[in-house]
Amino acid sequence: MAGLYLEEFVVGHVFRHTLRKTVTESDNMLFSVMTLNPQPLHIDFDFAAKSEWGKPLVNSLFTLGLMIGISVNDITVGTTIANLGMKETVFPHPVFHGDTIRVETTVVSVRESKSKPDRGIVEFEHRAYNQNDVLVAKCTRQAMMMKKAI
Repeated sequence: MAGLYLEEFVVGHVFRHTLRKTVTESDNMLFSVMTLNPQPLHIDFDFAAKSEWGKPLVNSLFTLGLMIGISVNDITVGTTIANLGMKETVFPHPVFHGDTIRVETTVVSVRESKSKPDRGIVEFEHRAYNQNDVLVAKCTRQAMMMKKAI
């Protein structure tokens, strides 16, 4: 199992995830259609061409999911009990078709559960950057993580 257990997380540690993804028109269109999001900024090239951006924007919820998804293989695959929530989610710069996204994750806090001795909560800050190292997304996420079996 590649994911880390609660005891293996160190506050302040930064993971620089090697997995990257170039976002395609298909990614954006499929995600928008699957989530029933008819926003023309994402799916209507003519409309988007007349916007201040001049081209379609990638759906920000796709960007959020991609950012967290890229982190999973390195830190939480198979050791997460539950995703508890996200806060302070921001998208300071748009993502466009053809942008390549890379992600860094910092461990913000680690604590044992007060009610269940086999688990604890880790708070992560995820940051996504495009190919020009421009920050395109950031969020703080709390996950309930397994402890090592005794």
